[in-house]
Amino acid sequence: MQTPSPTDVLSVAQLNRLAKQLLEDCFAHVSVTGEISNLARPGSGHWYFTLKDDRAQIRCAMFKGRNFAVRFQPQAGQQVQVSGKVSLYEGRGDYQLIVDTMQPAGAGALAQAFEQLKQELKAAGKFDRKRPLPKRVRHLAVITSPTGAAIQDVLSVIERRWPALRVTLIPSQVQGDSAAAQLVNAISLANRLQGDNRPDVILLTRGGGSLEDLWPFNEHLVADAVFASELPVVSAVGHEVDFSISDFVADLRAPTPSAAAELLCPDQQEVRMALRSLNSALHNQMQRTLQQNRDRQQALHKRLRNPSQLLAERSQRVDERELYLQRLMTQQLLSHRQHLKSLEQRLSGLSPARQLQQQQTRLIQAQKRLLGSTRNHLRQQQQKLSHVRDVIRKLSPDGTLQRGYAIVLDGSGKAVKDASQLNKGDTVNARFASGRASAVIERIEKG
Repeated sequence: MQTPSPTDVLSVAQLNRLAKQLLEDCFAHVSVTGEISNLARPGSGHWYFTLKDDRAQIRCAMFKGRNFAVRFQPQAGQQVQVSGKVSLYEGRGDYQLIVDTMQPAGAGALAQAFEQLKQELKAAGKFDRKRPLPKRVRHLAVITSPTGAAIQDVLSVIERRWPALRVTLIPSQVQGDSAAAQLVNAISLANRLQGDNRPDVILLTRGGGSLEDLWPFNEHLVADAVFASELPVVSAVGHEVDFSISDFVADLRAPTPSAAAELLCPDQQEVRMALRSLNSALHNQMQRTLQQNRDRQQALHKRLRNPSQLLAERSQRVDERELYLQRLMTQQLLSHRQHLKSLEQRLSGLSPARQLQQQQTRLIQAQKRLLGSTRNHLRQQQQKLSHVRDVIRKLSPDGTLQRGYAIVLDGSGKAVKDASQLNKGDTVNARFASGRASAVIERIEKG
C-alpha cells in the first residue's frame, strides 16, 4: 500500500479505502473478549452487534456463511470470545470487527452451548418420541468411522454373540468440522436404502473422547436428522458417562458401542441353551406320548380276544336270552289263565237271562221315552213350520195381491215405484191377484 504524501488531496472514499487496507493488513487476525449488546439478526441471515467492556466498544459483523457454524444462540449481555479481522465500513467510515468464529467466553463454554441446545430441543418435543425397536434385528446399519475403535468393538460383539446379523457400514467422520454434515448424509443414505438392502435399525456410534471430540453429535443439524429418520436410531457415543444430544433424540441410547451391539443382537450361547432346553422338553414330551400310545395299544390288545372264543361267548349269551324269554312267556301264560279263571267264576255267579231281560226292559222303556219325545219335538217343529209358511205366504207378492193390491209395470215390464217415472199418455200394465189389465196415464200426481 502506497502511503499518500502530505500534499496529496484525497476524497473521502479514497481515505476510507486506505484506512480499511491499513487496518486489515495490520489486524488480519485478532481474538477479542467482550459482552454482546445491540444484537440484530436481519432477514439476510447476517448478525450485527456491538462488543464492549467497561471502557470501550467496537461494532461487529458476522456474516451468514460464518455464523452458521456457531454452536449456541448468542444473547445480549453474554460474554463471548470472537476472532476475525479488523476492518472499516467505507460507506459510513465505521471502524468494525469482521467476526469469523464465536464461542462463549471462559471455562465451560461448550457445556453451556450443550445445555442451551438441549433445552431448545427438549422444548420442541424432540426428546419425547421413542419408537420400539424390532424384536429381531436382521440388518443393522452402523454409521461411524471405518478406522475407529467403535466399529471394531461392534463387529467383535456381533461375531461373538450373533454372527448371522447382517451389518452395513456407512462410513462417516465422527470428529472435526465436517463430521456433522457427513453424519447427516449417512443417516439420509441409510433411510434411502430399499428392498433387501434396507436396514431395520441405524446405530450411530463412536468411541470416547473429549467434549470437543464428541461435539459433532451435539450439532443441531445432526439432532434434526436423527429425529427425521424413518428408521429407528440407536445412539452410542463415547463412554458410559458421556451424553450427547443425539442420545436424547434417538429412540434408544446405549452407554457404549459394545453395549449397543449387545442390545441389538441376541447371545447365540443363550439361544443354544434355550434350544437345548426346548429340545429336551420336546424329547420328554415325545417319550411321554409314545409311552401313552404303548399303554393304549396294550390295553386294546388285551381287549381283543380269539374270535372263536368271542363267538362262543356271544352264542352262550343268546342261549341265556332264549331261556329267559321262555320262562317269561310261561309266567305270563300262567298269569293270564288265572285271570281268565277268575272272570269265569265271577260270570258264573251272575244270571245271564235275568240280566238280559232287565236290559231288554230298560231298552223298551228307553224306546218309548225316545218315541214320545221325538213325536212331541216333531209336532212342535211342524207347528213352527206352518206358522213360518203362513207368514211367508202373506209377505210374498201373491199374498200382497190377494189383499187387493196390484203391481204396475211400465212398457218395458219394470215395476213402477214412483209416479215420476211415468209421463202423461204412457201405457202401463197392472197385475192383479187374478188377471191383468192395461191403462193409459191421463193425470200424474206427485208427492
